[in-house]
Order: sequence, then C-alpha cells, then structure tokens
Amino acid sequence: MENQNIEWKETWHDEYLKWICGFANAHGGTIEIGRNNKGEVVGLTNSAKLLEELPNKIRTTMGIVADVNLHKEKNLEYIVINVNAHQNAISYRGKYYYRSGSTNQELTGYALDELILRKYGRTWDSAPVPRVRASDFYHDAFDIFRKKAVMSKRLSPNDVDVSDAELLQALKLTEGDYILRAALLLFHQDPGQWCFGSHIKIGYFENDADLLYQDEISGPLIGIADRVMDTIYTKYFKGLIRYEGIQRIDEYPMSQEILREAVLNAVVHRDYSTGNPIHIKIYADKVVIYNDCQLPMDTTEESILRGGRSNPHNPIIAGVFFRSGQIEAWGRGIEKMKNGCVADGLPVPEFDITSATFTICFHIRNNDTPQSESINGGQSIGVSVGANVGVNETRQKILNLMSESPSITAQQIADKICLTKRRVEANIRVLKNAGLIERVGADKNGFWRVR
Repeated sequence: MENQNIEWKETWHDEYLKWICGFANAHGGTIEIGRNNKGEVVGLTNSAKLLEELPNKIRTTMGIVADVNLHKEKNLEYIVINVNAHQNAISYRGKYYYRSGSTNQELTGYALDELILRKYGRTWDSAPVPRVRASDFYHDAFDIFRKKAVMSKRLSPNDVDVSDAELLQALKLTEGDYILRAALLLFHQDPGQWCFGSHIKIGYFENDADLLYQDEISGPLIGIADRVMDTIYTKYFKGLIRYEGIQRIDEYPMSQEILREAVLNAVVHRDYSTGNPIHIKIYADKVVIYNDCQLPMDTTEESILRGGRSNPHNPIIAGVFFRSGQIEAWGRGIEKMKNGCVADGLPVPEFDITSATFTICFHIRNNDTPQSESINGGQSIGVSVGANVGVNETRQKILNLMSESPSITAQQIADKICLTKRRVEANIRVLKNAGLIERVGADKNGFWRVR
C-alpha cells in the first residue's frame, strides 16, 4: 500500500517530478508508474519512451540520478523509479518539496530554512552570532544553571566551578570565537535583542473575548519556567484551604508538576524563528498553552502523542535544560502530563498539533467561586489569598484604595483603576470571602475595614 516511501501512479505526468524531489529531500522512496491507487498493475502503453525520457528529465531538472527500471506483471509493463535520500537540499525548478507521510509538501519560509539547516547538520539554535562576548552577559542566569545542575546531580560542583566563558564552552555554546544563538536565549539578560518574541505572555480570560489582566515574562530561558510558575501560582490561581489536623493544605486548580512540564515543553521545543511568543491563557476552568513549533520531518500528531521519541527542534537548548535537571531526554513529557492529570483527578489534557503549532488544554478544578464551609467533621475550607494566590495586582490596588479612603465606593474604585464596576464588585466579593476586608455599616453611609 502507499505510504511515506511508495507512490502509485497510473500514467506519467511531469508534475510527478515534484514527488521525486520530495523523496530526495526526505528519506528516499519509490514511484511506480502503471499501478492504480489500489496497487493493481494496469500497464503502460509508452513504457519504452518513458525509460528513455525520465532519467534525463530527473537529471536536468534536479541534478540527481534515480534508478528507472521496467518491470512486468501478468504481461503488463510498469516502471519503477527508485529515489535515494540526498544529503543536500534538492530543488525542482527552484522550489523545494518534501515527502511527509503520504503527501508531498512544498517547503517555504521557516520550513525551507529548517530543511537546509538540517541537511548541513545545523539547527536554528546553533547559528553563531557575531560581536557578542561572554563578558556581555550578566552572571545571574549562569548561577541559576549552576545551582540547578548541581542539585539535580547532572553535573558536579567541580564541573560548574568555572568562569562563565568556560561554562559556555563546556556546554558547546560556542563555535570558535563566536557565541551560538542558543547561548543568547538561555543566558543573556535580554534575549529579545536577538530573538523577537522570546518572552511568554500570560493572560486571565473571563471568556474568549474578555481579557481581565495579563503579564509578560521575559529574560533568559534557563530560569523563565520558574518565573512563569511563580506568577501563575501567586497571581492567577486560587487555592482552596483545608486542614488535616493542624496542618494547612492549599489545593490549587492543578498540580505544579503537571503545569511545569507543559511550560518547559513549550520553552524547549518552540520555534523561536517566528517571533511569536508562547501564550498561556488561563480561565476559571481551563489552562491553554500555545506555541509555534516545527515538527520533525515525518512526525505526525499520533507519533508525538505515543511518546517514547525525543527529537527536539532546538537540540542545543534542550541539552542545556537537560543538564540543568529541568527536563529528561526520553520523550516522556506528554505521557507524564497525561498520567499526572489522571493521578490528580483531572481529565486527560487535549492536544491540537499541526506542523507549525502545538496547543495543549488542561481542564482544571474551578476554584473561582470563593467559599467557606464546614467539611470533614468541622474542618474548614476557604480560598487561600495573600502570599498564596488571592491578592493579585487588581485586588492589591483595591485594598490600597480602601485603606486610604475607607468610604470609597465601588464605582469610584472602578474609575481609578480603569475597570468596570461589575469587575470591581467581583473582586471585592473575593476579598470579603477571604476575610481580608469587612463592610461596616450600610452601603451608602458605611465604610471599609481592611484587615
């Protein structure tokens, strides 16, 4: 049957030279002329002419040689064209094609750049960058790496007890006198100078149309996942409080281990050449993480979801993250996220994977409605705020205004912080249920007491 290496055609048309180009750029393959789409031999009436013309057409249009042979089955003639994979990128009339699955794709833009780089043993993150020295880097990101690598036991204290310049060399982040692009993304204090959109956008959405607040997390990639997690769990997630004896336990909408795995997956495998940042959209009942990607050639959504294969788009970046102890190198990330959700009592995440994008949707516990009730024989449950998650930037502004002017109204607060009155009242309800504020007296003549 037809697959990524075999194509059947009943008759020959010159446009099939594109298929030969696609096979040459992929892993090679075979085109059989004189078979129908069921694989049955139907025969050719011009096989002698094709035997003479096809080798010349292939050579003159693409500069390659393919085996063109005549075969017979039940007295019916058909032609088999065997195409070898080539180390260099092959073009047909100035265009490049690639055989992926049972389709032949024309490569343009980033996909074409990727093909050419890979053919020459290079990746996007391995490009050298001129006019940058190790002394241009701040030390902070290197210290983060050293600490993580030693704690994870991927490297010893002696391994990291070197200068920043020597560490770049040891991590294969230099080429001669040049520093690689991966080093700038991983360790430079402002990677956006060389890679637009290297930051991560986080937003809280009431629905798909209404964005309530947002953050942008930028800086060296080696520590960006920690900063993203801190921001989400201190500003975006609400934690339910329960007690086991005298032990206080905060239950968040999803465990940090699952979300960290997803964030790291996006950071390591993202296609940074597009200039589009990673997006994390948080709702009351779900978290959606989107990033641009470039799937490895001949990789399908099904093969990714099966796991067990590690073929990172940014191998140098992935290698440094591995040595820091933040990721593994076995392609088990998706399986770990699935198993983690099941163990945490959450639905299995949903994936939407294309050749250029990767989206994952986690369905989380909805802790958006604050509550305080007696459960489990008198143990209480409520919403964790303040140092945990309840007091975000908006609610802190409300608390400050109430402290300065206890008689301030919801409408006056809305005018000062540029929100609707309805959103202010919703945040006030959260603060009241969390016990951080109390309304004393009537709505008209009363005042706020901030605790």
